[in-house]
Amino acid sequence: MRVALALGSGGARGYAHIGAIQVLEERGFEIVGIAGSSMGALVGGVYAAGKLDEYTQWAESLTQLDVVRLLDVSVTSPGVIHAEKVLNKVRDLIGDVVIEDLPIPFTAVVTDLAAGRPVWFQRGPVDVAIRASIAIPGVITPYVLNGRVLTDGGTLTPLPVAPTVGVSSDLTIGISLGAEERGRTHAPENASAEPQPAEEWVGRFRRSASLLLDSDIVRSVVGRFGAGATDEQLGREDIDTDPADDTDADPADDADAGIQDGNEEIAAPKFSRVAVMNRSLDIMQSALARHQLAAYPPDVLVEVPRTACRSLDFHKAVDMIALGRSLTETTLDAAGYGAPAPRSADQEGDSGLV
Repeated sequence: MRVALALGSGGARGYAHIGAIQVLEERGFEIVGIAGSSMGALVGGVYAAGKLDEYTQWAESLTQLDVVRLLDVSVTSPGVIHAEKVLNKVRDLIGDVVIEDLPIPFTAVVTDLAAGRPVWFQRGPVDVAIRASIAIPGVITPYVLNGRVLTDGGTLTPLPVAPTVGVSSDLTIGISLGAEERGRTHAPENASAEPQPAEEWVGRFRRSASLLLDSDIVRSVVGRFGAGATDEQLGREDIDTDPADDTDADPADDADAGIQDGNEEIAAPKFSRVAVMNRSLDIMQSALARHQLAAYPPDVLVEVPRTACRSLDFHKAVDMIALGRSLTETTLDAAGYGAPAPRSADQEGDSGLV
């Protein structure tokens, strides 16, 4: 069965796309077109170039310290991370291939920041299209090309189903990386602005605050330097980036550190600016995705929870790939596209093999 694949944005959760593609291939689906935003563009472009296995092996080998060294941090640019080191690795894998020469039609979706509109890259260098599409606002520096300031494709197109409409296929499958928790409502909440005693809200705060606190990677990089740090300081080889300092820390502990007894003054938790920005972007993208799915619904939608991991947790490839496999298998089974039946001995004989 011929499949057009839409791969959504979501940072490190995008490793789940690899697991989804693995399952589709194992079940005999032929991927005949790919559109991707952000991490979806990276995985989709590498797959279309025939280098997904090599990329997967590299991604699964990354430790938190490896990721810190790859992030190419800057505090003087309109983004915390340059991402050139990551892009160099992609270039090493795929070479100087252009989109129009790929064996599978590919669209990298980016956002024109000045014009406020999506841009579909369907021609030109694959690595440039990927670099523009992964420029998470405020995190990875924008990419300037031909007079356009380009940022993350997921800013306006978190799940790019529309570019797959023109692909001749039997089935369109979307992989969304922003699924909501079960039971979560989007209806407005009627609440009071009057401050309440801490005992009335501290439990709710503990459950939700970790989404606004630093990820492991943000803790290891941004949290170690003051606002006045220079690029040279951030790039030094002798800085302390030992993940052991942070791996065992529970973000909820940071939240608790800013909560005191209800009769005492409540100290403000130390929220990360990057984490707050990422969380805000996740919420906006989830809302956009719901509206866009109403206009361009895929035949099958695989939904990866946005709480599966944080956007910059790029050392969690193994877990995210396994999650992508599991969710894709479950979704395909529920949609009636189960695993192919094993071939019988008679069928093996009919194949012409001796």
